[in-house]
Amino acid sequence: MNKPAPTDRQRWQSLPSLMQDIRAGFVETTRHSLAMVGLLVLALVLTFVARPNLQTSASEWLMGWISSRQDDSQTLDLQALLPEQVRVTQWLSRKYRVAPQPLGSLVAEAWQVGQLSQLPPTLILAVMAVESGFNPFARGTQGAMGLMQIEPSAHEQALSQFGGKLAAFDPLTNLRLGARLLQASVQQGGSIEEGLRQYAQSSGQARDAVYVERVISEHRQLERISQTQATTAATSAPGRRL
Repeated sequence: MNKPAPTDRQRWQSLPSLMQDIRAGFVETTRHSLAMVGLLVLALVLTFVARPNLQTSASEWLMGWISSRQDDSQTLDLQALLPEQVRVTQWLSRKYRVAPQPLGSLVAEAWQVGQLSQLPPTLILAVMAVESGFNPFARGTQGAMGLMQIEPSAHEQALSQFGGKLAAFDPLTNLRLGARLLQASVQQGGSIEEGLRQYAQSSGQARDAVYVERVISEHRQLERISQTQATTAATSAPGRRL
């Protein structure tokens, strides 16, 4: 026998304890303001679970708010980036309509993680672009979360160090865990293409062949952008012989 659906009054009565559980899960990630916004998004979704129109408008409002934020807690001065990082940041900002300052933090992190994992940083960013379009609150149909669409159940131990599965909404945590999964997939598959195919399956992508093609295309585009100015300067240098 099916249980009767909870009334609006019952939902509101259970909300304080639910919010307390969510807050506890984010206690280790509040140093990132993006994670705090992720908490607000999740709280709103739970609050308006019976009213999907309010879920959509609330998420859209918060995404606009985060894109307009310019404080030091979530942004990175673009002058601190390498020239190739600035070019990539500006291009991604225009294409995906994300403010360049918070996006610059992700680009810088992708470069650092790429060095440690021996993955091209533009490949990491390409996966992020295809998986979520740089929306830190993206959720997949099979439970994947965040920028690189990691599945919390598969990273339970790692996420527990940051407060639990809700830490998957923290952009830097999501990026690092996603890059770790991508590195393992590439190593196991023996090539970038096969690694991407495995990553697609783990993130719940239905058409892995199309997914691989899209990521590779984005990766190559970002590679060209990152190298454009350096190539132009080298070919136009005085006295260069062709």
